Amino acid sequence: MNRTREHVFAYLFLGFFALLSLLPVLGVVVLALNSRDTPVSGFTWPSSLHFETFSEAWEVAHLSVYLRSSLIVSTLVVVGCTVLSVLSGYAFGTMKFRGDTWLFYVLLLGLILPFEAVIVPLYYDMRALGLTDTYASIVLPQIGVNVCFGTFWMRTYFRTVPASMLEAAEMDGAGSFRTLVHVALPMGRPAVLTLVVLLFMWSWNEFLLPLVMVSEESLRTAPLGLAFFAGQHATDRVGMAAAAVMVSAPVILMFIVFQRSFIRGIASGAVKE
Repeated sequence: MNRTREHVFAYLFLGFFALLSLLPVLGVVVLALNSRDTPVSGFTWPSSLHFETFSEAWEVAHLSVYLRSSLIVSTLVVVGCTVLSVLSGYAFGTMKFRGDTWLFYVLLLGLILPFEAVIVPLYYDMRALGLTDTYASIVLPQIGVNVCFGTFWMRTYFRTVPASMLEAAEMDGAGSFRTLVHVALPMGRPAVLTLVVLLFMWSWNEFLLPLVMVSEESLRTAPLGLAFFAGQHATDRVGMAAAAVMVSAPVILMFIVFQRSFIRGIASGAVKE
């Protein structure tokens, strides 16, 4: 009986805070369903649903250009960072070499390094290399920073792989790379997918780096483009709400598609030493 009460209380408690979190999102969606010429204030439920607001905001805000740029940047960051994180995490998690502990701790310093602290020298370095106003100036710094977390994440998973399985693969003549691909990595699918979701979310929402590194409109990412649209159409609240919904939709869809693997990757002990 007490256990049932605890479960009921837990669900009520979590449901209450989930509702608090969803109310602002619902408010933005409802606002976007109004007509663009409708004066709105606060949480206003539309008299009729105007889905054409999304197509109008799509054209006015040039979201096709910005979303394409964000998709290119996020894909490159996710692929590059995931590959490097898996390889480095496997090395730190399963191999012993001179200075591995200290090197890993040095790598972890990247977790506390925000772009705000290095954005100015980073800009001058990118300009000296001729990489400003290119996707490389947005992608490479994000890979460099996020691979620190990715290495930590994947190292923690690889440390949970039974050593007997790795030794058995080695006795069968498998090299390190083959052991990684055919033995260790298949069991870590939830951990890898969790990392992919996190990397996609972080790279998609990155704002400061594209703001500093690119000036061409064709290279602006979705959050940056949304900020410029809001600055140019400050009175168009409905249009801004519709644009914000479309900009955030890919991240929401990404989480919905991989939510089970995301939760399993966290709950299965992927972050336990």
